[in-house]
Amino acid sequence: MRPARPLSKVATQSSATKMADKRCTVAEVIGKLESGMTLGIGGWGSRRKPMALVKALAESSVTDLTVVSFAGPDLGLLCAAGKVRKAVYGFVSLDSIPLEPFFRRARQRGEIQVREWDEGMMVLGLEAASRRLPFTPTRAGLGSSVIALNPDLKTVTSPYEDGEALLAVPALPLDAALLHVHRADVGGNGQILSPDPFFDELFARAAQQVFLSTERLIDTADFPTEGSVDRILIPRMQVTGVVEVPGGAGFTECLPDYPRDESAQAAYAAAVGAEDPLAAALASLS
Repeated sequence: MRPARPLSKVATQSSATKMADKRCTVAEVIGKLESGMTLGIGGWGSRRKPMALVKALAESSVTDLTVVSFAGPDLGLLCAAGKVRKAVYGFVSLDSIPLEPFFRRARQRGEIQVREWDEGMMVLGLEAASRRLPFTPTRAGLGSSVIALNPDLKTVTSPYEDGEALLAVPALPLDAALLHVHRADVGGNGQILSPDPFFDELFARAAQQVFLSTERLIDTADFPTEGSVDRILIPRMQVTGVVEVPGGAGFTECLPDYPRDESAQAAYAAAVGAEDPLAAALASLS
């Protein structure tokens, strides 16, 4: 992971912009997190994960977390560090390496509680939380083993003439969310330049606190030179803090800035068999 560089001149606020300066350090972000929190982590599999923040969290004293994620090495590393009490996910994968080894070990050993949902249900749970609703009705999951594996899930009956039975996906409210974006300004506006934004904006709206790591801090006026302004998907009013961390996605893919580092990811996956698995996993992110 490349070290953070000093804030550049272009990252200062323009004279026409008057907004709170939300710049902080990685240590300050982790200092805002508490044991027992429900934590959402953006990205998808092994793509645009906030690994600089996750690594610092794994090295902290914070524990007993419920992690909500379209998961990859974020959940795996936190499992390796013994930080996870419960995981809520639609899948857990390293993409080019199908099975996340540290998560698999924790799951097979029964070291964590799990809530295994359909990916669409995950989206609906975040949407419900973002709208401050208790649940979202859906047909997703009906007729599958999802309900059998999650006996706490309930169904509701449509109040209209159809009377259809629907699955009531409970909201996934988050105490905090960690996201990695390509560009941000000091006020916390976050611009995502990858072809797929995943569901980071839903994590932001579902969370009480939102912390962004960014490849580069820029002046607000320079967003149009970086990419389309409609990719400023994280508005500053949702953001608690922003930290500039070039290479902050670690070995995960962060296109168009850099591809996945397959050799570093392979070293991470192999670390599960090391004498000190956590130390070896952390070293793969250095």
